[in-house]
Amino acid sequence: MLDRIADRMTSRASALHASLESGSDRLFQAWLLIAGLGSAVRVALTPAWAATHGVMPVVAPYVLLVLAPFASAVLALRWLSDNYAHPQPSLRLARVGRWRNIPADTARSHRLYGAGGIMVSLLIGIILNVPVRAAEYFVSMPPVAGAVPAWLAVLHFAMTFDVVIFTSLYAVAFVAALRLSPIFPRLLAGIWVADIAMQLVTARMVVAAGHVPPQIAGALHGLLYGNVEKVLISICVWLPYLLLSKRVNVTYRHRVPV
Repeated sequence: MLDRIADRMTSRASALHASLESGSDRLFQAWLLIAGLGSAVRVALTPAWAATHGVMPVVAPYVLLVLAPFASAVLALRWLSDNYAHPQPSLRLARVGRWRNIPADTARSHRLYGAGGIMVSLLIGIILNVPVRAAEYFVSMPPVAGAVPAWLAVLHFAMTFDVVIFTSLYAVAFVAALRLSPIFPRLLAGIWVADIAMQLVTARMVVAAGHVPPQIAGALHGLLYGNVEKVLISICVWLPYLLLSKRVNVTYRHRVPV
């Protein structure tokens, strides 16, 4: 019974991985369409006072939000088109456990080589970060133009920078994982650290810019705290897996247990 369930889950994971692999181009094209429509709706709902200061200040953040993750993913797909050409890093950061390095050809012929199994769940979680972060930006950050309080200008810049950079980085991490690039585990760990740091920097920047209305301060605290909490949960769930999983070590580090 348990063997049947395990086989069924493995088959479903393999099917999902194949769909992600073959449909990655369509996935990012769909992002252009959906994010573009969402941005158009958000701009259409721009308050009249903001619209009077010109189109570009209002539209530019949404253009960046739509195009940056797409461009980053396309460049990553091209750069990582041949994962065999990317050697293992010379410095090992993952030192938990006892492992023995194996040649790349041996790793590729190993039964656990590939982004299947539980890795599929991680792949889906990574790519879902892109639309989730974008949706949070659409909901929480209205278009800003003209003369606004300093704290609002700083907040708008920081939140726009955050969503553009991290939707792009998570898109690149997704491609790196999908293409079995050796840089994937440390890339994702670096994104996690940078993501937490960005939330703390944003809070400090906004507070330093001047008095923030209490209701805005409370909403901002909830948003930034929520972002940090989500990253910490991801770290707690996935870091042990990235360090100890035989599949991850065979696939991305070309090593097997001693």
